[in-house]
Amino acid sequence: MHIHPATEADIAEVQAIYAHHVLHGTGTFEERPPSVEEMAARLRRISGQGWPWLVATDATGVIGYGYAAQWRERSAYRFTAEDSVYVREDVRGQGVGKVLVGRLLTEAARLGFRQMIAVIGDSENVGSIGVHASLGFHHVGTLRAVGLKFGRWLDVVTMQRPLGAGAGNVPG
Repeated sequence: MHIHPATEADIAEVQAIYAHHVLHGTGTFEERPPSVEEMAARLRRISGQGWPWLVATDATGVIGYGYAAQWRERSAYRFTAEDSVYVREDVRGQGVGKVLVGRLLTEAARLGFRQMIAVIGDSENVGSIGVHASLGFHHVGTLRAVGLKFGRWLDVVTMQRPLGAGAGNVPG
């Protein structure tokens, strides 16, 4: 497996991975897959801020992707990032997501982020919850029945992990 910054050349495979999750999973609350063009615009938006968007590849192509971006737009959140990771269905459970989250933690800390937030769709998403917990994230809350997808109410689990000095001091 090779991890590298995403490029426009990766976007068709990234879009296919995400479309599968949109259409069949509860890890995202989107209900219509975005187009390849929309995914390319998202890549440009994230990368244009200098934030990491990574892809994992092997001999079969893109097997997963993930990015980290400022958690909320307001300037007070400028030291808090949120991660998003999606893995191709045929390689789920093989450690791809964990490697991607680990690399995003490293990149976000390098960029000066002090906290990483994971906003996990569906409290039954034990894979994502487990990956984040194994990398030092702690459960900080559950929003009950805030999303409706596939005819059922879904929770959102929030997890958090300090990066670098965390809240140990105020950046200059």
